[in-house]
Amino acid sequence: MLIDNFIEDFSKTFSDLNQSEPWNITNNLKNIIEKMIINLGDDYKIENNIAIHKSATIENNVTIKSPAIIGADCYIGANAYFREGVYLDQSVKIGPGCEIKSSIICSNTAIAHFNYIGNSIIGRNINFEAGSIAANHYNERINKKISVLYNSEIIETNSDKFGSLIGDNSRIGANAVLSPGTILVKNSIVKRLELVEQVK
Repeated sequence: MLIDNFIEDFSKTFSDLNQSEPWNITNNLKNIIEKMIINLGDDYKIENNIAIHKSATIENNVTIKSPAIIGADCYIGANAYFREGVYLDQSVKIGPGCEIKSSIICSNTAIAHFNYIGNSIIGRNINFEAGSIAANHYNERINKKISVLYNSEIIETNSDKFGSLIGDNSRIGANAVLSPGTILVKNSIVKRLELVEQVK
């Protein structure tokens, strides 16, 4: 599994990472972002390990916990909540009331209002309609370790926190739920109210 097969040019931004284990990237995202902040230019306002591009728009009552990188021309709606390491690429739109945790969201992706994205890597030009969720933890299972299904093979992540890897140009319908460990190829469509549970 190579993230570049899901997200175009992922490795150009995130070099020197093990692309075959996206769950390790999200679990270590705080350290990855802290190192990236050091190399950012004057186009960013950097304070307390939070880097916000000067062209980004951030509405009222947004909470951003360090570390975080908010890229050029991003828009973050009122009352959004970012925690434990968030990376937004260029021209990402986050709607009001969203919560994003330990996730990478690539360019030109829109996350509508009242969404939750946890421990996920979200590709380019993706649209999440309102209320859709990328869950990152099995609350209901005794065994919390997350497995993923890729090329008809079940891969053990040995992690109890991993959300989704979503390929470019995908569409996630309103109030859909992506169960922990969801892997979606490019151009995937998840219908409104659909539950995606690839490993049961």
